[in-house]
Amino acid sequence: MILDRFSLKGRAAIVTGAGRGIGQGLALGLAEAGADLFLVSKSDSVEATKALVEKLGRRVVTLQADLADMASVPRVVEGALAAYGKIDILVNNAGIQRRAPVIEFSEKDWDEVLQVDQKVPFFLAQAAARDMMKRKKGKIVNIASVICFSGGLRIPAYAAAKGGMRQYTMSMAVEWAAHGINVNAIAPGYIATDMNTALIEDKARFEDLSSRIPAGRWGSPDDLKGAAVYLASDASDYCHGTMLVVDGGWTSR
Repeated sequence: MILDRFSLKGRAAIVTGAGRGIGQGLALGLAEAGADLFLVSKSDSVEATKALVEKLGRRVVTLQADLADMASVPRVVEGALAAYGKIDILVNNAGIQRRAPVIEFSEKDWDEVLQVDQKVPFFLAQAAARDMMKRKKGKIVNIASVICFSGGLRIPAYAAAKGGMRQYTMSMAVEWAAHGINVNAIAPGYIATDMNTALIEDKARFEDLSSRIPAGRWGSPDDLKGAAVYLASDASDYCHGTMLVVDGGWTSR
């Protein structure tokens, strides 16, 4: 039956940035589909997500790790393997944001955003893929952005990082499809999370952005659950290198 192909029962999934917002929503969506979870967050807010997952009856292990540090990559992968003995799914969600006019954007902010939003997700995927190749099966879901299709405003480093993620998602897909690994990305539109607090509190900017969303509202983390479950499940086995846009119609306008 087709619904069986969306089940994640028996799968072990890593979700980064799982303490709140989109990461928490994605973690809950995977758990609702049956996955056991290894949740990564810089802060102890991840324990709240853990409690919600446990209520769903799924196994869950947490790790506090700063993904600005490359040393976190082996900690995440080794921790997941110690907990579950395998990695079936990796959701690269963790990210940061810095806002400033391009003419004023600092080297420090540039380096920090590219490190967390582009470099570390690449090497996490590489490390997870090594385990997936042993079983000829795995799902990697990179969380990009609709900013991959536009320049954005006052976020040059974020635009560069997510644009780069879009490109290496396709590169990974081309090389790893033969190993049974599906690499795809989700491009969320404007989602009401803490990362977008500055936009939400800027009344003029918020109204301008909202007026351009055909669905008539900003998204919520729950709106991304279906896309994540699809790309993490057997239902997407012939889907490689795609960018699944979940934006209320923003990019179609």
